Amino acid sequence: MRAKLAAASPGLADTIDAYLDQIAISLRPSSVQSATSILGRFAAFLAEQHPDVAGAADIGRRHIEGYKLWLAAREGSKPGSRPTPNTLRANLSTVRMFFERIIEWDWDDAPARVPIFAGDLPKRDEPLPKFLDDPTFAQFMRAARSETRMLTRLAVELLARTGMRVGELCALEADAVVRIGDTHWLRIPVGKLHNDRYIPLHPQLVEMLAEWDQTPGAHASGRLLSLEDGQPISRFAVARMLNRITKKAGLPHVHPHQLRHTVATQAINRGMSLEAIAALLGHRSMDMTMVYARIADRTVADEYFAVTEKVEALYGQAELPADAEGPNMARLRREHHRMLGNGYCTRPIELDCAFETICETCTYFATSIQFRPTLRRQLKDARRKQQTGRQELYQRLLDDLEPENR
Repeated sequence: MRAKLAAASPGLADTIDAYLDQIAISLRPSSVQSATSILGRFAAFLAEQHPDVAGAADIGRRHIEGYKLWLAAREGSKPGSRPTPNTLRANLSTVRMFFERIIEWDWDDAPARVPIFAGDLPKRDEPLPKFLDDPTFAQFMRAARSETRMLTRLAVELLARTGMRVGELCALEADAVVRIGDTHWLRIPVGKLHNDRYIPLHPQLVEMLAEWDQTPGAHASGRLLSLEDGQPISRFAVARMLNRITKKAGLPHVHPHQLRHTVATQAINRGMSLEAIAALLGHRSMDMTMVYARIADRTVADEYFAVTEKVEALYGQAELPADAEGPNMARLRREHHRMLGNGYCTRPIELDCAFETICETCTYFATSIQFRPTLRRQLKDARRKQQTGRQELYQRLLDDLEPENR
């Protein structure tokens, strides 16, 4: 391909080669290899469809529009299929970055502007991570702990208790376990996000690792986990271990990353802060961790079920006759139809409303002992209406006024 491109457009070939040399200094070899493949296909398209292009500076919008159609018409990874949106996005993103960088670097062979726009890239799907729910996870772990091969048990326990990536597991050094104070920690080496971190080890894992240290050839490869033949453990070996466990448990295929997602989901469901989860998983951005908040926000679930219980209670109330009049009906109308400036609030009396106590929940709100009688009346009213949110708010405000709490 390089020879064909050099013959058709030596200027473009030189620019791409120089670009690849530059990014090789700062990017991982796998990233450079991917860029080489994608830019090679882009250059091949230009050589075939637009032989008049002499260099990157000659590439304009019409070339990109033709390239998009050419990409979309190519065969996908499976016979008879078409490239997925993620594949199209990866190709267009790489070419776009090529233009952005050579323009920023002020190279002579650079177009006046980037010919690929943000709207050219297919939108990225945001599926929720797949994780094991509690019953499935318990079933999986029971099968893992019944495994006779210690290496399998240890590898699965490490993934299931720490949330590390399978690549990080395979790269653990023989001396990865360290003791700081009274706690044992596992040092995760620099990996996907170019950072390393320490993970606290559960006492059960500490015991398993101590037993593993006594196994002949445990660290023969220089890694924490080695196969019986002395070779370091690989992601393929881990996949085979998980397949064995899932088959024994009668479960469908479990990918190593599902255990990582499961650790995060279990943690957020049981009150662990997002910041702590981000540190545990080695996330560089909180945006990565917020994905798990979308999966299982316990606060949202608790509040949702609290409200639905109140709504369900309304369904069981007997309906008043249409012609029922008198003092009681007048009182209900006053309470259920709260008059506003330009209409009425029809919220049932039993339901809390965030706007009913909007001032009291404001960060600038302040009260003092002189308002205690009013706060008590508000608390009594909230109890009568069974509005738990208002009850908690006014009880807290009253508690804060007590001398011992100040």
